[in-house]
Amino acid sequence: MYGIDILVEEHKNIIEFCKSMKSMCCSIIEGEDVDINLVKECVAFGKNYADHLHHGKEEKILFKVMLEKLGPVADKLIRNGMLVEHDLGRLHMNELLEAIDRYEKDPSTLNKLDIITNASGYATLLNRHIGKEDEVVYTFAQRALSDEDKKRVNVETKEFDEAPENKADVEKYLDWLKNFKEKYPAR
Repeated sequence: MYGIDILVEEHKNIIEFCKSMKSMCCSIIEGEDVDINLVKECVAFGKNYADHLHHGKEEKILFKVMLEKLGPVADKLIRNGMLVEHDLGRLHMNELLEAIDRYEKDPSTLNKLDIITNASGYATLLNRHIGKEDEVVYTFAQRALSDEDKKRVNVETKEFDEAPENKADVEKYLDWLKNFKEKYPAR
């Protein structure tokens, strides 16, 4: 199923981002200076690639169809699980941005701790979240959605992906991720 295959591929990129972000956090703990601009770029990746481009597709397309068609089980799984975790991820990214702003004004240990805490917390949350989506949510959707509904998800996903601004952003963030992974390889 095209719609889900794309989401799974994006998960691989997000997992790589999370590994490198944790590696960056370890480097800061080990004494490396906080690269303010790089942390801001991490926030941009989280907000744009992971949230807008990926979670946006889930929320506006796949989850929407699941909520319309699959009843109370989907409702509980999506509303009380996946959407709550999406919001927690957004919270970590917003807190990370606020921490970096505070650190710019006051490079204290406490502000550095808030950077590490929110970056690492985001990475841990997303890794667990992705496992649930890949192993539970997506398999449920593939098993339970009708062929017509799967086709709808595929068509809408393709339209989203082919929008010129989304295509350009995906390319931009994947190029950025390649460089980030080289600078901070997974440990």
